[in-house]
Amino acid sequence: MDFRTPVDIPTPPFQIEPMESILFVGSCFADNIGQRFAEEHFPVAVNPYGTMYNPASVLHTIERIIQEHSDGKDRMIPRVVFITLGTNHIYRLKETGEIVDNCQKRPQRLFQEEILSVEECADYLKQIVGTLRQQRADVQIVFTVSPIRYRKYGFHESQLSKATLLLAINRLLTDSSLVMPDSSLSYFPAYEIVLDELRDYRFYKEDMLHPSAQTVEYLWEQLSSHFLSPRAKQFLQEWKPLKEALAHRPFHPESAEYIAFRKQTEENVKTLEEKYKG
Repeated sequence: MDFRTPVDIPTPPFQIEPMESILFVGSCFADNIGQRFAEEHFPVAVNPYGTMYNPASVLHTIERIIQEHSDGKDRMIPRVVFITLGTNHIYRLKETGEIVDNCQKRPQRLFQEEILSVEECADYLKQIVGTLRQQRADVQIVFTVSPIRYRKYGFHESQLSKATLLLAINRLLTDSSLVMPDSSLSYFPAYEIVLDELRDYRFYKEDMLHPSAQTVEYLWEQLSSHFLSPRAKQFLQEWKPLKEALAHRPFHPESAEYIAFRKQTEENVKTLEEKYKG
């Protein structure tokens, strides 16, 4: 008997290559998965201006990245971008009417909370796609919805918020005007995997809201199995013993034996990087 209801993960229209640069913007889930990619020796940028939860704030982050790297010295947008949405709630500064991305611990009375509609969320997401494609025509954008529930809204309102985000993303994915020959939009069902496939409080942290480390690892396994190229998967197998060697903490780090071991490991890392470079 099978006591799970496995979530179907569509095959994405692109694959992530070994050590490929990736940008993660969005909620805490972006932080978690971005960190897993970093541990596997992928050069990643994760929420460079802090964690963002709603589509408007994610757009602000993308615009800021582009603005602050407009000198052209570095390619500001990598080929692969993950956008993780947490909520459709936004906060406006009453004095100016602007949407703020971080209240910076200022008094709540200074802000007005608003709830974005499906149409408004979809519009922000469409702006994100357009902005990214202007900078890089072959950008591959993967959308996810964070499985973290927001107790402060109430669980019913939290569900409505997630449903709004899911509908907005689906509107984007089914918009024929956004279909491009070299740039694709994809969806990774992190929200569905946690709530429908795992579906047990043992997969949450003690607060019963945030996914546990075991859950994050399961999501990583599902994501990597579907989005990584065969060459990237082979790279992970060869990287694993080197990662474990680098993580080793000796009793005598100043010993000649350990210094030699560390030097040899670092040389092996460089050899591996050269093998899979480009």
